[in-house]
Amino acid sequence: MTTNWLLEAARNNAEWCDVMCRAHGLTGAFGPRVWSSPVRTPMYYPDAVTLDPAATAGEALAGIDAGDWASIKDSFAAFDELPGFEVLFEAEWIHRDPPTESAVDGDLVWGPVRDPDELRAWELAWSGGHDQELFKAALLDDVSVVRGRTAEGEIVCGAVLNASGEVVGVSNVFASGRELDEAWAGVLAMAVRLFPRRPLVGYETETATALRHGFTAIGPLRVWLNEGAG
Repeated sequence: MTTNWLLEAARNNAEWCDVMCRAHGLTGAFGPRVWSSPVRTPMYYPDAVTLDPAATAGEALAGIDAGDWASIKDSFAAFDELPGFEVLFEAEWIHRDPPTESAVDGDLVWGPVRDPDELRAWELAWSGGHDQELFKAALLDDVSVVRGRTAEGEIVCGAVLNASGEVVGVSNVFASGRELDEAWAGVLAMAVRLFPRRPLVGYETETATALRHGFTAIGPLRVWLNEGAG
């Protein structure tokens, strides 16, 4: 049976959102067609993720606090409208067959983030220097945070890899003062090292760089936001 990579990508992303919530002491729930959190999730993370294109708006709203600043990831761009919500952004799911090359050209040293201090340095590089304390040390028990650092020890590239089902999700890819292509090349090398022979999925608002590195666009998604009265 042919794998439905779109369903795998949506489920993998929901798994990553669930891990992020648990790291912040929150408990999400997987239903047949929607993952949701009954309380507001950490910044940048949705309160619900649809897992099936047949999921309804009512199902997406049922398990969350749908008030001010609630957000829903409509994984299949299936909703024409969502009462009280506006489209925050649209993006494209991506898929790649398992990479086989593990060597990276260039001067960066790639490896997994191993401890809370390095994770904080990673987050500061990812966020452009903003101390948000979004990426908690507990994440390191469940996902692989990877980084590329200079010979002087400065982290300048990175991403998060999370395995679920048949696939590995790629998210939070960044390059600070470097070309984004360099980050994607390093991420692929880390995927080979840490998760050999596993297909990769993720989503991007701008897909050009990922496509240059062997990914294929497989379907649209939308994120909806309730901006509230203010």
